[in-house]
Amino acid sequence: MSLRAVRWGGIGLGVLGVGLTILFHWQVFFWVPTEASMGIVQRIFYIHLPAAWVAFFAFGIVAICSAVYLWLGEEKVDHAARAAAEGGMIFTTIVLTSGPLWARLAWGTWWTWEPRLTLTLLLWFIYLGYFLVRSSTENRERGRKFAAVVGIVGALNIPLIHMSVLWFRSLHPQPVVARTDGPQLHPDMATTVFTALGAWTLVFLSLFLLRYGVARLEAQAERREAEGRGMAPSPQPGMTAP
Repeated sequence: MSLRAVRWGGIGLGVLGVGLTILFHWQVFFWVPTEASMGIVQRIFYIHLPAAWVAFFAFGIVAICSAVYLWLGEEKVDHAARAAAEGGMIFTTIVLTSGPLWARLAWGTWWTWEPRLTLTLLLWFIYLGYFLVRSSTENRERGRKFAAVVGIVGALNIPLIHMSVLWFRSLHPQPVVARTDGPQLHPDMATTVFTALGAWTLVFLSLFLLRYGVARLEAQAERREAEGRGMAPSPQPGMTAP
């Protein structure tokens, strides 16, 4: 995909994502019915849950791209993995911010070391480590490979987060959307959740494409700078020097 197509794709998805974000916030504040047991506090659900899903989606992309990078050594795939990891960190931070706000109002405490919260915090630190590992060695290709391994291992935590409320004693309620028998929500609530999910998926894809394009431009600039200093540019991973 050309950089021009990446740029315009990112802009187009961003416009759609922002438009849907405005729509689902209108739904949250003015349209969706108030949940009977928790009341208005439950509306944080429409921020918290879609952010978690998008974070898992992002880290899934990291794992797939990391595996392909270790296999083929293609530099562009590593750019995609890094871009997805940055987006995943943003949405995981939203999860870890909205979660304690909801917990304070619903459980009476900002934080408790229950399984799902703890595993989500662990996921955030794993992907923080992903970025730290990238710069842990002077050999850039080795740093990328180390980070790819971390990206794959980190994604293995995602199923544990989802299943933790079923496997362990947890303050989190049982799943109401991702169920084998379908969502157990009022139709208007389900509509709002899926609107939010679509909105933030588009926002993430927009950020992903734009960051991926920037990473490719950075790589091109580095190669041109090396050529300008009279140095032969280092071969891309997976390529042999002439």
